[in-house]
Amino acid sequence: MKIRKISWQQTIPLRHRVLWPNKPLEYCHIPEDDDGLHFGVFVDDLLVCVASVYLTLNKARLRKFATDPQYQNQGIGSQLLTFIITFLKGGTVDYFWCDARESALEFYKRFDMHVCSERFFKGEVAYYKMEVAL
Repeated sequence: MKIRKISWQQTIPLRHRVLWPNKPLEYCHIPEDDDGLHFGVFVDDLLVCVASVYLTLNKARLRKFATDPQYQNQGIGSQLLTFIITFLKGGTVDYFWCDARESALEFYKRFDMHVCSERFFKGEVAYYKMEVAL
């Protein structure tokens, strides 16, 4: 397994397949992608997990975090998130946050992230804002 920075274009197929398979491919690209940091996990040269980070002043936002279903529950996403948090701690970021799917709350709590909003929806999917001070 290898973690490295990738282009936003490389993230799109996995984002689409995992997060929004019923939406058009373009739905998985956001305007901020050009300025974001994009990370990928490769297993035998196969991209199996992606995450994007968008920096604003002293805050970093995690978005579009997706792991291929065949590679879920193997610690790959956890290793990527640990890598990203360690990377951010080396800079000027004070807070790390995300809109977490309700189904992923326990995952993010393992990284000391806490819920800081009421439940809200994007389409039919329930989310909460979560954050952690770095």
